[in-house]
Amino acid sequence: MIEERFDSHTLAVMNFALDRVCADALHGEEHDTRKRVARYIIKCARSGRTTLPELLEAGQQALAKVAAAAE
Repeated sequence: MIEERFDSHTLAVMNFALDRVCADALHGEEHDTRKRVARYIIKCARSGRTTLPELLEAGQQALAKVAAAAE
């Protein structure tokens, strides 16, 4: 499980990043969008990049790909 891989601070930052990115997104409340953003945030954190700016950037990259696919 994801909880086993990250400490409580990192998990809190990851959750905040997910909520922040999705709050600004057109379809951010949709499950598929949140799931895609979460995957990018998790991948970022697994690579050792766990600061809020890094996780927000990863989430924004996911949204950009969602938007590009929708065009």
